[in-house]
Amino acid sequence: MSVTRQTILIVDDQPENLVLLEAGLEDIALIITCHNPARVVNLALSYAPDIILLDIEMPDINGFDLCKMLKEHPRTKHCAIIFITSHNDFENETKALALGAVDFIGRPINLNVCRIRIQNHLHIRSQEILLQQAYDLLQKEKEHLHITLNSIGDAVIATDKNENVTFLNPVAQRLTGWNGHSAIGQPVSKILTLLDATTNEPMLNPVSIALRDNRVVALALNAKIISRQGREFQVEDSAAPIKDANGVVTGAVVVFQDVTESIAMATQMSHLTNHDQLTGLPNRLLLHDRLLQAIPRNQKALTKLAVLLIDIDNFKFLNDTLGHQAGDKVIFQLSQRLEQLCDAHTSLSRIGGDEFVLMVSDIITANHIEIIASQASSLAGEPVMLNEEEYKLSVSIGISVFPDDAKNEKELVRHADTAMYRAKSLGRDRFCYFSEELQNVVDNRFAIERQLKRALDDHALEVFYQPKHNLITGALAGAEGLVRLRAEDGTIIPPDNFIPLAEETGLIHPLGEQVLDQCCAAASRWLKQGSPVKVGVNIAALQFSNSGFFDTVTRALKKYDLPAELLELEVTESALMHDFDETRNILQKLSDIGVSISLDDFGTGYSSLSYLRFFPLGVLKVDRSFVKDMLSDGQARSIVDAIIHLARSMHLELVAEGIETKAQLDALRDLGCQEGQGYYYSKPLPVAEFESRYVNMADATYCARLQLVDSHRT
Repeated sequence: MSVTRQTILIVDDQPENLVLLEAGLEDIALIITCHNPARVVNLALSYAPDIILLDIEMPDINGFDLCKMLKEHPRTKHCAIIFITSHNDFENETKALALGAVDFIGRPINLNVCRIRIQNHLHIRSQEILLQQAYDLLQKEKEHLHITLNSIGDAVIATDKNENVTFLNPVAQRLTGWNGHSAIGQPVSKILTLLDATTNEPMLNPVSIALRDNRVVALALNAKIISRQGREFQVEDSAAPIKDANGVVTGAVVVFQDVTESIAMATQMSHLTNHDQLTGLPNRLLLHDRLLQAIPRNQKALTKLAVLLIDIDNFKFLNDTLGHQAGDKVIFQLSQRLEQLCDAHTSLSRIGGDEFVLMVSDIITANHIEIIASQASSLAGEPVMLNEEEYKLSVSIGISVFPDDAKNEKELVRHADTAMYRAKSLGRDRFCYFSEELQNVVDNRFAIERQLKRALDDHALEVFYQPKHNLITGALAGAEGLVRLRAEDGTIIPPDNFIPLAEETGLIHPLGEQVLDQCCAAASRWLKQGSPVKVGVNIAALQFSNSGFFDTVTRALKKYDLPAELLELEVTESALMHDFDETRNILQKLSDIGVSISLDDFGTGYSSLSYLRFFPLGVLKVDRSFVKDMLSDGQARSIVDAIIHLARSMHLELVAEGIETKAQLDALRDLGCQEGQGYYYSKPLPVAEFESRYVNMADATYCARLQLVDSHRT
């Protein structure tokens, strides 16, 4: 806001008076003079003067008449009028003030006094202008805010500090059934009636909590409102206190939205996600969840848990011979029969085409398992009617028992599957337990565990480095550190064989610390050689459960004098969700000191957009499975395209994993992916080979990157 140079219109029929006043005032304002009273109104309309100096005694039209004319015109009524007169009597002053004049200047004119009085009135006028400008801006902002609140899709209700409604937008009016006029001044609890959607018990209005605790409050889950007309809407969102410029709470605002249809669809989608479409039985996903809950319960009760994997013998032959419709009938009829075995301790799931799982918990005697298996086999053996003909079925059943055969839900199902194939190899139509012959797998597991412990004790883990490249220029963009474990014969043990083991045994913490230490040491060495390389380190979910993880990272950076900008921590979606709040706090602290956070294997886990907002992510890595299939699978390509657009919209860097061919590289370039890694460029390399191939190249790119790092450090 500003005031341009102000204007004074001087009106006097004596030219010498005009010359005198103009000379005395021309340095403080733009001066317009007029000796003809008949032209005053037109001049005032043209120049819109801030002050008009009027001589009272003039021929034809005197000053009083001119003042009246100016004050009656809408465009000049706000001009400040000052009379110049030689009269000094009460009657003239009263008349002038009544007509709207603001001051008098007496003759003979004292220029110093005149200037001061004029300057004072100019200042007053400028303040009036600024005040009007501020008021206009405020009104414009108010109108914009009002339009915004009325246009958004969420319902908004504002209250004063006494919880009385001061505003409802149209969406809130529709959901509550109250119009704006009748709701204003009413208690918000009367306008927004909140109930528990399940029990119909009244719920505390979040506005009350927000005002009482002076904080943002989320609506309780499973909340619903009842409108004035009796309609019910399930809602969710939050309330917050409204504070003035001094931080004093003056009211509250509650923002909510109708999620009735969303919840209904989510319920339906949840059922579809967790249940088999043909039989209505729980699917593999729900079975996994039930096993996760059942294992600790049985462990605490010192009872056993059995998984019976049931597979129809020769089902493919029957399905190919009689058709898929007949096959579906067999599946459905068998599911109904097996459901007869279900009770409070037994549940049935369908996990594949012709595979079912009976989960039996709270087992006290082994005999109970055999009884269930025999009953399942007997029920499956009853003839089924297909095309008015009887067909006799048989099933092979594999049995795995917790804690005898497995320590977790994945092992239970896997071992039951192995036992089922053993039953088929023995002639079908029988059940088999997970046998001792499969103990070789367990022995191999223990062997890897011993080698891993020895490597950790001796600090013998190796870190290979796979380069990341700019897909446009081909320049090195960074490297990913990948841990390797050597067997006693010198061969490399694949990470998939020992990383899960490290997580199960708790060795992931020293393993992760040693890998981080090696990566920081290498990155620091390369930096000192003038070839800074940003190194990515994979972080397992369990590492975030270590309260000292943040200190471990900062200690490694300090130990090797490595700028945080050259370290990137790669986490998976499951790691983010392991302990949401703790993980977010740790990642935020790391991000605050400059460490980059990369989300690895994006699209293969939860793939929830909500957590992208809550974690300080800087990089998304497209999983290799999508890159592998994107040229042959349109859906995979669409997923890659969607991830790239998502990353771009959220200003995240993007790295594609598993690039193996020139065609994949070209496709990723076309879609706008910036960086990538994979065997097309290089497999993971031992540190010496990586250094000889990439680090010892002192090109301009590295120099530029070195300057960038130096700028960060200073």
